[in-house]
Amino acid sequence: MVWYLRVEWMQDFSEEPVDIYSEVGDDGYEVRKVEVFRDGRLQYADERREAGGTALSEAPVGSVAEIAAQEGFRPHVISEQEFEEMWTRAVAAEG
Repeated sequence: MVWYLRVEWMQDFSEEPVDIYSEVGDDGYEVRKVEVFRDGRLQYADERREAGGTALSEAPVGSVAEIAAQEGFRPHVISEQEFEEMWTRAVAAEG
């Protein structure tokens, strides 16, 4: 089953995202990803393209509990609609 995830990353690095939105496939790997940066930049990736240096992870995403156990990360399961809204914004921002 496909599911959707938003991970808040509490860190102070300007070149790293503060929010990561992922569409996670049946196999646990990212299908699409949007990264949101502190300055409002949006970058994205899917299986065919990468924009702004964002790439799909080479490892499975892991469970919400596993992500939450990592210091500085706050995961949230989100709706498909919320993900699609971020995806649309990111793709439009590039154009």
